[in-house]
Amino acid sequence: MPETTPPSETTRLSLLVVDDHPATADIMAKLLRRRGHTVVTAGSCAEARVAFAAQDFDFLISDLALPDGSGHELLRELRACSPVAGIAISGSGDDADIQQAQAAGFARHFTKPLDIEALQRALLEICKPAASQEP
Repeated sequence: MPETTPPSETTRLSLLVVDDHPATADIMAKLLRRRGHTVVTAGSCAEARVAFAAQDFDFLISDLALPDGSGHELLRELRACSPVAGIAISGSGDDADIQQAQAAGFARHFTKPLDIEALQRALLEICKPAASQEP
C-alpha cells in the first residue's frame, strides 16, 4: 500500500480521538499521525474532559457509545467551553443515527469499520472554510 503524503503545515491538525476500545483508538491514532496530525486518545468522556482541559484541539473524533456517557453529550459539553469541530464514529449509520449526530453538532458521521482516507478527506474539507477566512 502506498504511503500517504503528509499534509502541509497548514493542514496539520490537533485531534482528540475518543473510543472505549483501546486497539481501535490506537490504530486510528497511528494512522492519523502518519498523516501529520497530532493525536491524543481517550477511552471515556471523563478522560476526554481531562485531555480537553489540558490543551486545545481542532477536532473531537468520538465514538458515540462510551462507557460513561455519549459522544453527543461530550461534544455539547466541550463546545460549551471552547469551539471544536466534531466527527462522530458509530457502529450504526442509519438515518436516525446520522440525524442525531448532526443535531448534536457533529459535522460528519462515520460507521465502523472506519475508512481512514475518507476521515482524512473530511478533516481537510471541514477545516478548509476556517482556513480560508484567515487573513
